[in-house]
Amino acid sequence: MEKSDKITRFCSEIANGMERENLKNLTFSSFPACEIQKVRGTLKRISGAVVLQLEYFLSEGRVRHENVSEDALEDAVLRVLNEGAKNVQLVSTDVTATLLVSKKGAVNLAVKKNRSAAERLSFVNENNREKSRIFDGSERFLTELGVSDKEGRVHDKKQSKFRQINRFAEQVRDILKYLPSSGTLHVYDLCCGKSYLSFAVYDYLTRKVHRDVKMICADLKASVMESCKEVAKKLGNTGMQFICADVNTLEAEFEPDLVISLHACDTATDMVLDFAVRNGAKVILSTPCCQHEMFNIMSSPELDFISKYSILKQKIASAATDALRLAKLESEGYRTDAIELIDPDETPKNVLLRGIKTGRGKDDEKSKRARAAYEKSYKFMTGVDISSDRT
Repeated sequence: MEKSDKITRFCSEIANGMERENLKNLTFSSFPACEIQKVRGTLKRISGAVVLQLEYFLSEGRVRHENVSEDALEDAVLRVLNEGAKNVQLVSTDVTATLLVSKKGAVNLAVKKNRSAAERLSFVNENNREKSRIFDGSERFLTELGVSDKEGRVHDKKQSKFRQINRFAEQVRDILKYLPSSGTLHVYDLCCGKSYLSFAVYDYLTRKVHRDVKMICADLKASVMESCKEVAKKLGNTGMQFICADVNTLEAEFEPDLVISLHACDTATDMVLDFAVRNGAKVILSTPCCQHEMFNIMSSPELDFISKYSILKQKIASAATDALRLAKLESEGYRTDAIELIDPDETPKNVLLRGIKTGRGKDDEKSKRARAAYEKSYKFMTGVDISSDRT
């Protein structure tokens, strides 16, 4: 059996399960009368890397194992199929996929997206166990920023901001394993505004994780940056630097380990993401704000039934903008996700875009496929072909 689009698509779903670490079950079955009776795939972490461990159940009760990296995934699946597997079942928290091979060798693929509440609950129970709140209100930076009083009581009008700060800090806690485990952590907070998150992330990394941190916070408002400098001085945060700068022309002083942004307005979010990619950021955490560009350039006849209503056009333009941002990051070698940061009842600007650098380059086959998908989606939404813009 040779490679085909359906086998490649099936392997991409396995790869997604490996990257997101949410693959629940992978089973090759319906072998003809031969040595192999069944093959089961499970995720294993070996020397810090996630691999797919194939467990071959053989005749006479024998078992053998094979560890497969993501790069070798498609070849490994083809080998098992060529051993005679006719039925392959994949279950992750994202999809349920079935690959069937007929007696004549025809391949059929069915993929069903898992969107039920039960699936989401299962994922939360397995991978996102309830965690204690990182900040309790008594932290000095919260007092200096006016979030809580000197007794550590969070002001009523700042409860939403307090929850937002904690939730973002939890996201930083979740990505610590992707940052260097020793040495100085280099962090950028771009379009930082009043810098609530800057101080929260710095406090968490230095005082709770006990890491040495160098953080550059940039924004266009000089008066706000001066005010933040004074707060940092009071707190003794010697590793924080506040500069008045345009993100679009900002030159990096160091290769960032982490780039964050909260509610960078409209295309400023794209500037943040471009800066992070251009300078090789290991992790990106960005929460977009208002988005107008896609609304103004959106031109898709297939979506006219939606776009004729302004309020609905705004919603789909916003979702499409974030999806295209993530697709572009994937083409640059990042593993991506969109996360609900806080309750949407508190603010509609509650989507966090997360990118984790994988080490894949632009010339990697997966990156090329991601780039092609990005260009196709962009053309669908705008009618503009950007394939000639490749660098």
